[in-house]
Amino acid sequence: MSVYLIVNSTVTDPELLASYLADGAATLAGHVVNPLVVTTDATTIEGEPAGSRVVVMEFPDEPAFRAWYDSPAYQAILPRRLSSTEGFAVLVEGFDPSPPAT
Repeated sequence: MSVYLIVNSTVTDPELLASYLADGAATLAGHVVNPLVVTTDATTIEGEPAGSRVVVMEFPDEPAFRAWYDSPAYQAILPRRLSSTEGFAVLVEGFDPSPPAT
């Protein structure tokens, strides 16, 4: 089942984040991933978000996500994202609309 990485944050260091983004695309090579949302201009309609930056990335399953996220290439640049933003990231399973087996 597909899983989704959802990041919500405030950018605190735009230059450092730009450096992360410049190197981030290369870490996706060889991985099956579908970036669905990448924005710094999200509109809040309920609650208190961490910020206006939202990223949603779809992976075929959790092992595919882990293969990318835990890769040495991504782990090498991850500190730049963590140091340049304040917020959170969650991993969620997609919705399976099929009825449960009886």
